[in-house]
Amino acid sequence: MIDPENTVVQLCAQGMQAEAEGQDARARDLFLRAWEAAEDDYDACIAAHYLARHQPTPQETLRWNQECLNRADKVGDERVRGFYASLHANIARAHRDLGQVDRARAHFESAASRIDDVPAGPHQQWLRHRIAAGLRATAPAAPRPHEDPVGALLTTLCARADLEALSLLLPPYMGSLGTPEDEERITTALRMLHVERRLPDDEQAALSHAIKGRSAAA
Repeated sequence: MIDPENTVVQLCAQGMQAEAEGQDARARDLFLRAWEAAEDDYDACIAAHYLARHQPTPQETLRWNQECLNRADKVGDERVRGFYASLHANIARAHRDLGQVDRARAHFESAASRIDDVPAGPHQQWLRHRIAAGLRATAPAAPRPHEDPVGALLTTLCARADLEALSLLLPPYMGSLGTPEDEERITTALRMLHVERRLPDDEQAALSHAIKGRSAAA
């Protein structure tokens, strides 16, 4: 648990409040003060995480995110276990911004492997979607629209603003990290939608095609 009485935590909380108010310069100053006040690797890990968000170049952003990861490794106990998915995702994004796709991919994969260490809730879901988007963006060969029948169907549903169907299918698709469990969630959503048989004929046919394709690939 994070100690709310910790000076570094208090400064970072003030910095986040400044961010929320659009006071980026003040936020950066508060995060820098937190870094300077750090008394151990745990404190430094927290401060570096926030400082990384206020760097002028991708190189500096990567440097601070790597510093954060290094400090977490030095802590090496349960206090930082839930940090790693976010830390690797941040490093991955920095590498991607620098055009280093292979390195970005490796860190997105590391982030995906640690997502279950993040407490369940809105933050975990948001982080899962960030990681899933990163994995799709750095895939060795991103599928073309005709090779991704689920994505094509979602595009059609979005154009028609079928919110009910989208609410069922979009979350497992957008949050998939490629695990068998994630793939099964997508297939289950497709089957549930198929059973209702309420989509227009062409979409119902596309739905059947998507299910058959996934069954054949399993």
